[in-house]
Amino acid sequence: MRHLFFFVLSLLFLSSCKSLQYRLPDDAIYSAFAKADLPTTISYVKIDSMDLKVRVQSVTQTKTIYNIVFLHGSPSSLTAWQAYLKDSLLHGTVNLHAVDRPGYGYSDFGKEMTSIDTQTKVISEVIDQLNLENVIAVGTSYGGPVAARLPKENDQIKAVVMVSPAIDPDHEKRVWQSDFTQWWLTRWLVPTGYRVAGDEKTVHAQELAAIEKDWSQINVPVLHIHGDSDELVPYINVDYSKTVFSNVEVITIPNLGHEIAWKRPDLVIPYLLEMVERLKKQSR
Repeated sequence: MRHLFFFVLSLLFLSSCKSLQYRLPDDAIYSAFAKADLPTTISYVKIDSMDLKVRVQSVTQTKTIYNIVFLHGSPSSLTAWQAYLKDSLLHGTVNLHAVDRPGYGYSDFGKEMTSIDTQTKVISEVIDQLNLENVIAVGTSYGGPVAARLPKENDQIKAVVMVSPAIDPDHEKRVWQSDFTQWWLTRWLVPTGYRVAGDEKTVHAQELAAIEKDWSQINVPVLHIHGDSDELVPYINVDYSKTVFSNVEVITIPNLGHEIAWKRPDLVIPYLLEMVERLKKQSR
């Protein structure tokens, strides 16, 4: 009984902890970028068919026709990509847009959208409403499959970069902590961002299996970056990418785990710049 008391007490503490919601309000983002002397804009794209508003942060410092759209994992928000938006070499080369996926950040926070297909359609509409062309879709973890599916929905997606993507339905690793988001006794105690992540996690393998037949339709360049010590999304996911994508390149990062996208942007950014140059050469 004593252990149960401390367990419930811990959950109550976690549920009240704002930092575990993994999001920042608009004014905090504007303040951070003002201190960096870097103009940024935040917009809310309305998806009328779903009564949904999707938050997007953009840094458009260049007149280039090339754009990168960043899609975060779970639980997370567009703030996971702040270092990328602030990188002078990156924003001096390409326009940058980070998205709060549905249910996270300030895109209907707490209202899960577990369908990968539906999420992809939402992000595609965001891209259309923002009039983005020549887009490189970048996704990490659960955002990886959404990024990879985007070329099926939108012909402005010219390349895909996946960082540690959870894409193989047969190697979707069960995380026991997700059970707390599903049990009626504990669900209400779990921070909102974790509840949404748990809802995604519970059906993710099924969602991946449902869209598996469509990967053969993805003909744009696909870059899969993965740490060979990833314990959350196993490295074997790269074998799946090699099997299902016709135009894929795998980059192995030795001795690193699942944290590459948000802890080591210095490793990822050069590949993004390389992909931009690759697209430019193709258009000449």
